[in-house]
Amino acid sequence: MMRRWAALAALGILFAAGCSAPGSKKDDAGGDSSGPIKIAVADAQSGQLSSLGAWELKGVKLAVNQWNAKGGVNGRQIALTVYDTQGDPTTGTNLARKISSEGNVALLGTAESAVTIAMAPILKSESIPNITSGQSPGLVAVGSPFLFLNGPTSTTYDETLAKYVVDAKGLKTIAMISNNGSYGKGEHDAFLKALSARAIKPVADQVVTTDQKDFSAALSTIRQKKPQLIFLGAEEVESGLIVKQARDLGITAPFAGAAPQGTPVFLNTAGARNVEGTIVSSPYLSNDGSAASKQFATDYKAAYGEDAELHGAKAYDGAQILLTALKTSNGATGQKLADAIRATKYQGLLGNFSFDNTGVGISATSIGTIQNGKLVAASS
Repeated sequence: MMRRWAALAALGILFAAGCSAPGSKKDDAGGDSSGPIKIAVADAQSGQLSSLGAWELKGVKLAVNQWNAKGGVNGRQIALTVYDTQGDPTTGTNLARKISSEGNVALLGTAESAVTIAMAPILKSESIPNITSGQSPGLVAVGSPFLFLNGPTSTTYDETLAKYVVDAKGLKTIAMISNNGSYGKGEHDAFLKALSARAIKPVADQVVTTDQKDFSAALSTIRQKKPQLIFLGAEEVESGLIVKQARDLGITAPFAGAAPQGTPVFLNTAGARNVEGTIVSSPYLSNDGSAASKQFATDYKAAYGEDAELHGAKAYDGAQILLTALKTSNGATGQKLADAIRATKYQGLLGNFSFDNTGVGISATSIGTIQNGKLVAASS
């Protein structure tokens, strides 16, 4: 009997030695150093936010294909696996576990802040660095050393917007309409804070749901206040529907917002005539901003037969940063890869990236307006 217990105890020791704590398998530069480097891309590839996922995936694939064509990362090819979050936090949480179990060393995405926030604890426990295109300040509040943003937060977008519409243009009668999702709440709170710092209270502050289709009640309240400007805190499709319905109700005030309002989906949903004069805060106003953006736009058009835009550019920058960190760290994983990302200084399409300890790498946007169906730099 004693001999049997001794055997079982020895087996238990061997089993324990073979199991590792969550994330420890990715803590070093060890593992397979000869095969492809597996990187996950997670975004909404279906559902209302699928346009974001499509743009993101194209930006990532363009960067990866360019690196692979030149030999990959230190001679190793990059293998992408695409996961469809459907824009749903619960789906994202389940996918985070799958991303880890399938051997991915890093994640690019998502564009949906709520989904990224839901995935973050699992990715942190598994030591998987994540470069996200979300912009909610809630991403910073997560406090994960494995979470990085490839663009500014809503705080930057909306402070820049307030400086333009209030400080430069002198507009003070401002209404707000935003949704109750992670993105919408981040935008709402950031713009409200920027207004409050200027002693301005919005004449209307309407909050809708993320899946709402009829905005007549909220817009009727806004119409009664006769605002000079209406702030939009919602994603592309919903924002477009809000603008279209506002014009149908006879509201003529211009709209203002951040990244979603600079996209073709927003314009096409609302109608070009309805969005004329919309004010947009964005780190990437057009494909003509620099020699690098012109080359990116040329390559993007050649690869996909369509014009590049902000979300593809953000994802391209994020992929370039990750691949650069993989190269400089000699294919490190886990904490060492996260450290390499944080140490990466990168001159990207959106600006010069330099990550701080919160995971934010860039803190500047510019102001554009929609003129004749195109987003152009605003005149001062």
